[in-house]
Amino acid sequence: MQRAYLVSLQLAGESDWDVEDSLRELKDLAEDAGLEVVDWFVQKRSEPEPATFIGSGKAQELAAIVQEDELVIFDNELTPAQQGNLVDIIGAAVIDRTQLILDIFAQRAWTREGKIQVELAQLNYMLPRLVGSGTALSRLGGGIGTRGPGETKLETDRRRVRKRIADLKAELEAVRSVRATQRARRSKMAVPHVALVGYTNAGKSTLLRALSGADTFVADQLFATLDPTIRRWDLPDGRWVFLGDTVGFIRRLPHTLVAAFRATLEEILYADLLLHVIDSSHPQAREQQLAVEQVLSEIGAAQPVINVYNKIDLCPETREFSGAGVAVSGLTGENLDRLAEEVMAFFNKYFMVQTFRFSFADLGSASKLRSLGRVLDERYTAAGVEITAEVDPVTAGLMRDYRI
Repeated sequence: MQRAYLVSLQLAGESDWDVEDSLRELKDLAEDAGLEVVDWFVQKRSEPEPATFIGSGKAQELAAIVQEDELVIFDNELTPAQQGNLVDIIGAAVIDRTQLILDIFAQRAWTREGKIQVELAQLNYMLPRLVGSGTALSRLGGGIGTRGPGETKLETDRRRVRKRIADLKAELEAVRSVRATQRARRSKMAVPHVALVGYTNAGKSTLLRALSGADTFVADQLFATLDPTIRRWDLPDGRWVFLGDTVGFIRRLPHTLVAAFRATLEEILYADLLLHVIDSSHPQAREQQLAVEQVLSEIGAAQPVINVYNKIDLCPETREFSGAGVAVSGLTGENLDRLAEEVMAFFNKYFMVQTFRFSFADLGSASKLRSLGRVLDERYTAAGVEITAEVDPVTAGLMRDYRI
């Protein structure tokens, strides 16, 4: 098992607690990637040092500690120049938080879509570093070390990466088109869509399995789910909804990942209701909740949210939670009936049951109602057809002229 050291830069205004909390999460990420974390270091500065980020003195200190076959992981994103300078000084491999997360995603990607998204994120991260190397070479204006196959290979690598990025984007657009078709098909069924969102390892997949009975992959590890999973959830009142599991979020989620996973994250944007799953047993549950809310805001998700405080089997005091939300255990099933009641209450408030009458000359409008609403009863009379349906406010407005 490769040994690793963690490094964080604490800037003015950042609290010791925030920095240590972030380092603890980085440690979890590193161990989840299969690394042995030996120690961590915090460097305090008023601002990052342009050449080495942490200052040459601190870099020299690390060089005296870190062995050549060990790894140094920064809890901040490094520029290509900083990363290169640190490698030269320390004499060992240096990566940043983004690279570590990308590596974990690469390990977790099983489906073709997941692999495409991860590779696209990795290449988008790599490209500016290749470009940076090329720029550095061109400034030398030719000479030893800048001519011949070395520079030719760099140019070839850059062209190959750009070509691969374009191909992957085209593949993801095809995936996006397929998802749009699937969503349109689900929309025609007039079935509400509920999406599970939350911090990574909050228990979303366990909850999906408990609510839907689906045989989904569940593991106690970060980013166990990369691809959206849609299942049917039968509610006690006879209604059923589509229930979707999504990729877990994390603080400072790399922008390259947000862009690459656009097709997956769109499943969140098209949901009628979000269930924000929060690991109530985690010491930083509140901070994780805020991080998810920030990412949801960044991607433009503005739907109604029900907070679901999961894992109360590990945190009994959460059972007495008095805030807005439902405390449950996806593992034991405790309080899942209360969660179902909250979801039913939401849709009962959002949807309305109305009866419409269509003449035989207006059967086209009747067909449109069937596609937009959930038909509860339908009967033919001498004058036409009467349909009782559960509809949303928009459909109710479109059909107001036919309402009885």
